[in-house]
Formats: sequence, structure tokens, C-alpha cells
Amino acid sequence: MAFLMGCEGAHLEFPAKLVLDYVTLGVHEGDRIGIVGKNGDGKSTLLGVLAGQIELEGGLVRRTRGLTVGVLGQTDSLSDDATVGYSVVGDAPEYEWASDPRIREIISELIADIDWNAKVGTLSGGQRRRVDLTRLLIGDYDVIMMDESTNHLDIRAIAWLARHLNSRWQRNSGALLCVTHDRWFLDEVCTGMWEVHDGKVEPFEGGYSAYVLQRVERERIERVTEERRQNLMRKELAWLSRGARARSTKPKFHVALAEELIAGEPPVRNTLELRAMAMQRLGKQVVEFTNVTEKFGDKTVLDHIDWHVGPGDRYGILGENGAGKTTLLSVLDGSLRPSSGFVKIGKTVKFAVLSQRLDELNELGKYRVTEVLSRHKSRIVVDGKETTPAKLLERLGFSSKHLYTRIEDLSGGQKRRLQLLLILLEEPNVLILDEPGNDLDTDMLAVLEDLLDTWAGTLVMVTHDRYLMERVTDDQFALIDGHLRHCPRGVDEYLELLDERDAVRSGGRSFAEIAGQVNKEAPASAAGADEAPKYSNQELREMKKRLASINRKMGTAGDKVKAKEAEMAAADPTDFVRLGELQAELNDLKAKKEAMEDEWLELAEALGVE
Repeated sequence: MAFLMGCEGAHLEFPAKLVLDYVTLGVHEGDRIGIVGKNGDGKSTLLGVLAGQIELEGGLVRRTRGLTVGVLGQTDSLSDDATVGYSVVGDAPEYEWASDPRIREIISELIADIDWNAKVGTLSGGQRRRVDLTRLLIGDYDVIMMDESTNHLDIRAIAWLARHLNSRWQRNSGALLCVTHDRWFLDEVCTGMWEVHDGKVEPFEGGYSAYVLQRVERERIERVTEERRQNLMRKELAWLSRGARARSTKPKFHVALAEELIAGEPPVRNTLELRAMAMQRLGKQVVEFTNVTEKFGDKTVLDHIDWHVGPGDRYGILGENGAGKTTLLSVLDGSLRPSSGFVKIGKTVKFAVLSQRLDELNELGKYRVTEVLSRHKSRIVVDGKETTPAKLLERLGFSSKHLYTRIEDLSGGQKRRLQLLLILLEEPNVLILDEPGNDLDTDMLAVLEDLLDTWAGTLVMVTHDRYLMERVTDDQFALIDGHLRHCPRGVDEYLELLDERDAVRSGGRSFAEIAGQVNKEAPASAAGADEAPKYSNQELREMKKRLASINRKMGTAGDKVKAKEAEMAAADPTDFVRLGELQAELNDLKAKKEAMEDEWLELAEALGVE
């Protein structure tokens, strides 16, 4: 594949920190690279170097002539006085961008809820971030670099962004570099990984799942002494291999290696044992909602909800931004009394809440970590073993020198981990987590998951990190338009529910429902005879919109079939296992395309399209 850009012998140091130690790497056409590493190891700096925003102390950055690069940084350069519309499309006349279906889709998915004429300075941080992401995506770039692009996006928007990036360029063209802690997104979009650590950048093939396996194997071969780190990664690998859905990127190594690594690895948590321990601590009653309704002005956030949370339950709450998830948590822990209905909380329940805000720690800013820890118990039981707060803090990534650091001098990720520790020291039996993964890198997220695996109590969590949600919780509930719906199939079912909701909003009924009603109410009459119109104007508009939508999807489906056929033609003819996998994938793609064609024909016949 053709070389697009890269660096040669790149060297960069900050005061007391080696960031790049004579690094050489390249980006080629078709690359989709995820960049991971601990907070502060230089992921954003590496993007800045490749984008030409940070000057090297040694080495070169090379680009092919005429290469166009789009960048989404951690902070934006939008003008506070500019309108949203100007920030996104600039001076381009409306007929130019409004006639482009790709641009309309991006605007509709990311900023449809934001006033086009509002000043950027009046927007919230999340809205401003989405405006900047929209600005980037409507551009036509050879290479896109994104730093934490999933921040401030809900699960549905993240899923859309993954689909957009996967279909943005033709196969083996364009390139993507992204820094993110969202591991589901890395698996869904990336075909390669760069791990930044100790001034080095190590490449790995495949998405995040493949990276985990290769990294564990590398550490095993090198006989690394960090035994705990190995166990965490193997544990995560075991969960990936047993419970996660098939990933879009396949590891390019033998399956036998994976089986060897996870041989004898127990399940990530013993649900029955934890539930039994929770019963001992909590009894049978935790929290029960009966016909709970909560309103803010004219808006109903919780609409007649009945819900039971029992001992040992591990529930994840799904919902769009502004759906009312934080309100639901507030009603759950008793800090908010609902407008109507009844909430029964068990007598033995002791709540602990990890909120999105760090107000509690900010009030302790002048104190050192060790001073804050001294106010709590000197011993705590975790995973059935007695330990000290300092040891548990070390498990959460703090070194001994951090014990004497003032709270106000800690990074956002360190404050988040300390906040979690202080909550656990209170020994609660119901843990409520609101976006616990904020500011944590992928290594610390694995540590957090390992810690929560041994949590012998009830756990309720809100997060837009799909991987964290599926990894830590056993059941997921979707909060949609004030109603709480159990999703046995998890995030995939939640996204389907949102699509169904939007279909109802746009037209009220699907084409099948409309056709079924028409057939009942208006049987076909003789050709040429006078008859009442079969469809209302609204129904006709909805059917035409559906027809146009299917027409676009059929084109995309056809491209996917051709790409899969080309992949089969290029595959090793002696690799029967791989050929079988490709054939199954091709059959699935053809089946979906045929279903679209059938629906298109039905719609076309109903509308009289030839």
C-alpha cells in the first residue's frame, strides 16, 4: 500500500519526561490505527507531531505531496462569536452543502438538536465538541486524526460514528488515526494498533481484542515480572473469547495460542457466589420502584416505572444524552423524591455513589493523599482478602510518591481512581456508578473491571463505554422516552429500540403495517374503476422516503458483496477454514441485500414506480 505520512527517528522530550525515543513509523493507504497507552505516555503528543502541530527536537516528519489531513484535537479552535452553522460549513452557500446527502446525514446525526444560528460561546462543552466533530467529518481528507472523538457521544452516536468511518473511504484508501479509551470502538473501526509507552511506539495487528492477546503473549515470552498485569490481561482475554460477540477484525495468529493462554482461566466472576454474599449483606430487599414518575416542568423524564433491584444484581442503564439516566440514579439512591409513585429502599441498604463530578475531592484539594486516607479505616477486605488503603491505591495505579501529592495536583484520571477508593473504604453494599470510565486509560479500565468483578453487592452503572458496560454488568436496561425497558441482548437490542422509536416518530407505522391496514380496509377493485385513494399523503411521503433510503442501502450492500467476493478471490485456496468463514460472511451479505431488494419491490409496486 502507498505511503501517506510518518516519522523517522522522531525524538522529543519534555521536562523530566522522554516522550518519543527516536521513533520511526509510517501510515499507509487503508490503515485504520487505534492509539493506546497510559495517560501521560504521549498518545496526544504523537498525533500532534504527525499533524505538524508539535515540533520535534530530532528526526523528521514526512508526507506525500498534496496530502490533506483533518484533525480533531482534545480542545477545539472554534470562535466563541461564530455561529454553529459558520463553524461547520464556513461561507459555503446552503445549496452546496444541503444538496450533499453525506453532509446532511452527518449534521443530522451529530448536531440536529443544536440551534444552527446559536453562538458557539453559548454551547455546553459536549455540544461544542459535537460541532467540532461535525466540522471535521464533512471535510474531504485523505487522513483523519481524532483525539478522544467519542467523548460526549452517547452509545448510539458512537455506533453511528463507527459505521460512518468504516464506510467513509473505499477499501485500501484513506487512513484513520484515533486516540480513544473506548475499546468497543477500537475493535469496530481499527485494523491495527499502536501502543505508546516509555518513549516507544509498538505496532500490533488487528483491533483491541487482537492487541490484548498479542500483548499478553509478548509479556509471557519475555517473562515479565509484572504478574498482576498479565493476569488482568489474560482475564480480559478469557472474557473476550467466551462472551463477546465476534469482532470485525480477526487476529492473524493460530487459535491454539489463544486456547493455551486461557486454559484453566476461571470465569471473570462467579455470579452465584457473589449473589449469595450479597444476600448475606443486604437481605432480600434492595430497591423497588412502583409506578414512579418524575417530571421537570412539562417534560416527563420517568414515566410510571416499575422496577426491582435485588441483592447481587449488576445492572447497566442505557440511554441517550438527556434521557434521564442521572435522574433515575438519584431516585434510586433516595436523593431525589419522585413526582409520584413509590420507592421502597431496604433497611440494610448502604449506598455509595461515584458521580461524574469531582466536587467532593475538589473540597479536599489542599490535603495530601495520605492525609485523606488517614481519615478512613486502616484495613479493608477486598476479594476476600484483608488489605490496606495504600495497597489498594497501588493496585489502582498509584505509586508511593503519589501518597504525598496534594489532591489538587492529581490528574483527572488519578482523582477518579482516588474517588472510587474513598467510596469503597466506606464499605457500601449498593454501588452506583455514573460514567466511572471518564479520564481512565485502557489499562486502568481493566484494573477497574477486575476490582468490580469481586464486588459482592448490588451494582448499577451508567456509561457510554459499550465495552465497559458489557464487561461489568450482567443485565442492561434502556431508558427511552421515560420508559425503562429490559434489553436481554444488551446494547444491540437497545440500538434497535431507538431505530423503532425513530420510525414511529417519523411516520407512525412501518410499511408492513400500512400495507396490512390498506389490504383490510380497501380491497382491490377492478382496473379502471373509481376508487378511494389507497394511501394518505403522509403515508405516501413516508413510503417514498423509505424507498429512497433502501435504494441507498442497496448500493452500499452491493459494494460490500463485491468487496467480500474480491477478498475470497485473494484468499489462500488451501486455507479451507478461512474460505469457509468468508463464504458464510458472503452468504449473510447476500441475504441482507436480497431482503432489501424484496422490500424495495414491494414499495415500488405500491407507489407505481417502474
